[in-house]
Amino acid sequence: MADSSNTSDAAASASVSIDATADALYDLVTDVAAMGRLSPECTGGKWLDGATGPAVGARFKGTNKRGVIRWSTVNRVVAAERGKEFSFETDGSGARWTYRFESADGHTVVTESREMFKTRPKSAAFFSKYLLGGTDDHDQEMNQGLQATLDRLKAVAEA
Repeated sequence: MADSSNTSDAAASASVSIDATADALYDLVTDVAAMGRLSPECTGGKWLDGATGPAVGARFKGTNKRGVIRWSTVNRVVAAERGKEFSFETDGSGARWTYRFESADGHTVVTESREMFKTRPKSAAFFSKYLLGGTDDHDQEMNQGLQATLDRLKAVAEA
């Protein structure tokens, strides 16, 4: 029987075409300290354990807010190929976030996706349910945030 706290664990993605190189866009999304200018929920981050940028196995702390609620996550990079793909996993939520870059005709199509790589931990389900308005509502908001993040990325890159 499925756990009702995991009803919204389906993968989601969004894409946008941006007039910028794939390398430049990769550099923007891997700048974890400045991610707050792109994401509706993430306010920024910092590399951990001596890491200074994206590399498979590197970890970073992300800070987030929704209304008055603030929290942080520790994330591990699982793919880091400049201009191609950046992906990280958040053990605390069970989510994998991925950015893919495809160059075509002088622009780049960026796709951001969010999927569960493991069952959502009970602590994350509790946090979402009682502090973020419900697991399904928060997941829906994060999925809608994919497009908002990409729209902001486009605005920053094309400015």
